[in-house]
Amino acid sequence: MTNEKLTTRDENFSDWYNEIIQKAEMADYAPVRGCMVIKPYGWALWENIQKALDKRFKETGHQNAAFPLFIPMSFLEKEKEHVEGFSPELAVVTHGGGQELEEPLVVRPTSETIIGHMYSKWIKSYRDLPVLINQWANVVRWEMRTRLFLRTLEFYWQEGHTAHATASEAEEETLRMLHVYEDFAVNEAAIPVICGMKSETEKFAGALHSYTIEAMMGDTKALQSGTSHNLGQNFAKAFDIQYLDEKNQLQYCWTTSWGLSTRFIGAIIMTHGDDQGLVLPPRLAPIQVVIVPIFHNVEEREAVLQYTQKVLTALADFRVKLDDRFEQTPGFKFNDWEMRGVPLRIEVGPRDVANDKLVIARRDVPGKEGKEIIEFGTLTQKVSALLVDIQQSLLKKATAFRDSHIFEAQTYEDLQQSVEKGWAFSYWCESKECEAKIKEDTKATTRCIPFDQDQKSGSCVVCGKETSTKAYFAKAY
Repeated sequence: MTNEKLTTRDENFSDWYNEIIQKAEMADYAPVRGCMVIKPYGWALWENIQKALDKRFKETGHQNAAFPLFIPMSFLEKEKEHVEGFSPELAVVTHGGGQELEEPLVVRPTSETIIGHMYSKWIKSYRDLPVLINQWANVVRWEMRTRLFLRTLEFYWQEGHTAHATASEAEEETLRMLHVYEDFAVNEAAIPVICGMKSETEKFAGALHSYTIEAMMGDTKALQSGTSHNLGQNFAKAFDIQYLDEKNQLQYCWTTSWGLSTRFIGAIIMTHGDDQGLVLPPRLAPIQVVIVPIFHNVEEREAVLQYTQKVLTALADFRVKLDDRFEQTPGFKFNDWEMRGVPLRIEVGPRDVANDKLVIARRDVPGKEGKEIIEFGTLTQKVSALLVDIQQSLLKKATAFRDSHIFEAQTYEDLQQSVEKGWAFSYWCESKECEAKIKEDTKATTRCIPFDQDQKSGSCVVCGKETSTKAYFAKAY
């Protein structure tokens, strides 16, 4: 890692994003085009995301399992919409062990088909329902235009797959998990999201309907950050997932699937990052507090390092790191940890040791404004309070930014102008023709139809037809 300056977000947001990932040692490019290597710092952030989500999944009754990486091609072909939707993205294995395979195997792009096959074996009676399973896995989608974390050939995610006795139970599950994602995004990642339904055009291939959490990035583009799908009985009928009900009648199950991937790391980077580097929310940051010792000679070094051990002990309940690299200057270290987005930095010099005081600096408030001198006796309490405040401040700032870049578009001209500087919120007749025109003319897509509709009617922003539906339109990653 070097202390070279980042390209600023205003200069080139895309370059800024790519540079920040490399300089903060989050990930690197793999030798296979379109793939990435997630480095330890990036993986530590993903592990914290996993922990926060996994806790929520288990609290809602879900269990983890693991399913195969390879799926018979015939499985994908059983659900027509599904195979059509994923065909351009499939990686297919035709040879194994030096011989041509009798049936090609698909490297999983998602696991509805293989899991549907297994559920058809496991589910026999209403007593077996509901089945609530999640898996943490890697998947492969042959993307042509890739970007680290946001869109790569191989990525990591969790995918939940559930089976239910009734349509209402499946819908309840679909919405429950969407709101689990919303709670995680807001309270762990400090990212404000808008929940809603995907349009017919934008929904998951093979789903009855899809729900999404949409977040606004620092360049005002939208990022689909987590999705939850009500699959109806489409996959149950394709894979013969049936059960005997209480009247001994054979019924098809109702199934769901939902997922959140490593692209959420990209969401964190682009929502909170600044021109100095990452700004990580304390609840997910791999390192919450970094201690930087400052000294000029051997005598000072011994006293300062001894004092930092006292600080480390006091902060044992936090994710804390002591930067004891002797070969680097304090200034280099400050820049390094700012680049990595560590929420709090504690500086310990000879004068601080003598006075039993510390200098504490918060990452989200640059310069002298974000620094203060505290008594050692207040350290634990102060760090705890500051981390909570930083978490809340990041959410407040991101929410204010988002809300100031969403525009009510009354006319088509309004919409065209709005999506150049943020999101448009407009009446829409829900026709595919109007949706396609918006995309063709502006490159903006329908992000979601939010749950909160005021039930008033207005004119479709494209064709003028009366409608009571409003939707968000934006350019997106």
